[in-house]
Amino acid sequence: MQSGIPWLSMAYVLVGLVVLAWSSGLFVDGAASLARALGISPLVVGMVVIGFGTSAPELCVSVLSGLGGHSNLSLGNAYGSDIFNIAGILGVSVLIYPLLVRPKVSVVAGAGLSAITVFTMLVVRDGACTRAEAWALIGAFLVLMPLYCWYDQATRRPAPPPPPTAARRDVRSLAVDAVKLVVGLAMLIFSSRLLVDGAVDVARWLGVSDLVIGLTVVAVGTSLPELASAVQSARRREHELVLGNIIGSNLFNTLAVVGVATAISPLEPGEGAQAFSPYILSRDLPFVLGFSLSILFFGLNWRRPSRPARIGRVKGTIWLVAFAVYTVLMVLQETGKL
Repeated sequence: MQSGIPWLSMAYVLVGLVVLAWSSGLFVDGAASLARALGISPLVVGMVVIGFGTSAPELCVSVLSGLGGHSNLSLGNAYGSDIFNIAGILGVSVLIYPLLVRPKVSVVAGAGLSAITVFTMLVVRDGACTRAEAWALIGAFLVLMPLYCWYDQATRRPAPPPPPTAARRDVRSLAVDAVKLVVGLAMLIFSSRLLVDGAVDVARWLGVSDLVIGLTVVAVGTSLPELASAVQSARRREHELVLGNIIGSNLFNTLAVVGVATAISPLEPGEGAQAFSPYILSRDLPFVLGFSLSILFFGLNWRRPSRPARIGRVKGTIWLVAFAVYTVLMVLQETGKL
């Protein structure tokens, strides 16, 4: 640890997190309003609009980290956010109000995210991610995302047509939503830059790796928009918005965010080249896989598989306790105490 507290860098992190949460909320509000006007299903709105919108901070942070040569920060940010999305956000959401989950949604969420995690583990099994492998991750994202949306639309009962008054949208209201989108995105980029610069400086001052900072303050900080939207959706009992948020965000993080960051700054084995932290394969991705599978097991009604399942507060508590165990393990390993 170096002398001299980096107050300015800490201020960057604090301001970056605050502006990040605010601008992401602004962005998601505008995007969700526009999407709902098109009659998109709640799960797809959660996946595409809220999931992608709230994952924009992870993308901005990871791209800027990759450009700065800090790809381990990018990976820690993405995988740490995946873990927090399930164990932290779903855990808190079901403590507020239990979720009712359709069997097909549980399968799509749990089995689908688990398969994606296994695919990622195969890609990075040699401890590196070349530019070609990064493009394979991006390609998988571009194929799977439309399939998720098509599957939801194909298996959903047609909604009744909205009344004429609901179908009309005021032009001024649409313009306000568009402004929210543009301003929110601009502030996302600005605050992400502040956050990356501050986090890297604080990591160096503390004497810990970029990975542990990415897995903690940056991962949780960039997941605050997901947490806010999930809590709000849970309070309104919009169950599929909560799950759609998590599905879309984790799909985006695991494939698109990691793919884009490593395409910019590949992690290749060899002298003088960046390489993955060994803990990504031995700890982080296995936890992502375990938490993804937990959605499948918790989200199925095992007595009546064709009926919706209830994810209650006991399961939420299990998620939160598991997240605390992961956090303690990660800190102990990254600080060399285990």
